[in-house]
Amino acid sequence: MSKFVQLTKRNVLLYFRDKGAVFMSLLSMLIIIALMLFFLGDMSINNITEMLSELPGRDTSNDKANAELLVFAWTIAGIIPINSVMVALSALSSIIKDKASGKINSIYTAPVSRLTIALSYIAAACVTSVIICLVTLAVSEIILCAKGMSAFTFSEHLKILGMICANSFTYSAIMYLFAVLVRSEGAWSGFGTVIGTLVGFFGGIYLPIGQLSKGLANVMTCTPVIYGTAMFRSVMTSSEASITFADAPDIMAEEFRKYMGIDLEAFGNSVSPAVCVAVVIGFGILFTIAGAAAASLIKRRDR
Repeated sequence: MSKFVQLTKRNVLLYFRDKGAVFMSLLSMLIIIALMLFFLGDMSINNITEMLSELPGRDTSNDKANAELLVFAWTIAGIIPINSVMVALSALSSIIKDKASGKINSIYTAPVSRLTIALSYIAAACVTSVIICLVTLAVSEIILCAKGMSAFTFSEHLKILGMICANSFTYSAIMYLFAVLVRSEGAWSGFGTVIGTLVGFFGGIYLPIGQLSKGLANVMTCTPVIYGTAMFRSVMTSSEASITFADAPDIMAEEFRKYMGIDLEAFGNSVSPAVCVAVVIGFGILFTIAGAAAASLIKRRDR
């Protein structure tokens, strides 16, 4: 256990010593917030306002103000799991650097099992991901409260913390497998660019899942990203959605939640938040095993 802790601590410190890597990990959050504030957010806000304006006796200005808070909460709920992906990817650049410098050979010759080494890399990425996501949550909640939204309750904070841990573990395991397979820093950088582009799409950030074709929506539900964003959204938008759709027919709120990917459907079946958590953790366990096996096989092949 002490060797596992030492290896994990080493990898965490390597990440936080690289200030550029920390900034780049947060860059996706900044880009998405800018996109939502200046471009994409207006479309969703206008759609909600127009939908509610069809009902008699609605206060349009009040509906628009509530819609702005709801869309911003929806955006933040998508940014946090995406941060889990990007931070894990950045943190696991340590294994690429270890390969390039030859340090990985020294680590593998130490009296430590391959599984322990794999878990130390995954644990380090998971810890850094949780820390950055908590910072993101704190900053986002301050902005939401400044805009007029109530702070999340204690129970909601506990749920969000559990979701952050589950997402961070899973994406750390997934990125570890890719890090084992990639051999050069240039290839890892290119891989990061591709992931950064795709993760926003598969998380339903740039376009809500309801705006996509059924085929594309089914493809998205084959990845853990959409399940991660859905479970965050179910908690973080709950109170504001109730306020926004107060006195509106239940069917209107239900259709909105499906369209925006808050209530997720996979291949025609409804997926509860608990199932989303199970799916995400299941992916994490699967990729942890695959990553450890891949590392062992590659090491044998290189002998």
